Amino acid sequence: MKGPLKDVEHLIRLAGLFAAGLLFFGVARAQFVPDDFGKFGHYRANAVTEAAAKPIVYAGRARCTECHEDTVNEAAPSKHKAIACETCHGALLKHADDPAVETTKVDAQPLCLRCHAANTGKPSHQPTVVAKDHSDEDSCVPCHNAHDPRMDQEK
Repeated sequence: MKGPLKDVEHLIRLAGLFAAGLLFFGVARAQFVPDDFGKFGHYRANAVTEAAAKPIVYAGRARCTECHEDTVNEAAPSKHKAIACETCHGALLKHADDPAVETTKVDAQPLCLRCHAANTGKPSHQPTVVAKDHSDEDSCVPCHNAHDPRMDQEK
């Protein structure tokens, strides 16, 4: 065939590949995307029910304050006052329900560096340190109180 339709078989193959890709996508989507996805927005409708069915493991600051008001007051003047107790100490509902249940001792240096390690992604108002230069990678607690980490001259 000569003229403008000489390469039509290439276009037909391309259209066939495109149609096969759409068919594959449609079958894969029907197979892998749950039926309740998108019912109330861009998530699975049953996700809320499934999350609500999980057991509660966090006690909340109010429960911590019942026994540890002195520690909460200690943190009050610092920027750490906005951080929930269980952010650092882990889930504490069992301990709040039964104070005899021991809590795990936190390893301060890696815990502090989760927020305070210097990197380019931190906002400028976030105090950051290079652990090797700042403390030779030693623990933070000999110099800083975890609940009110300001140095003495800053208080």
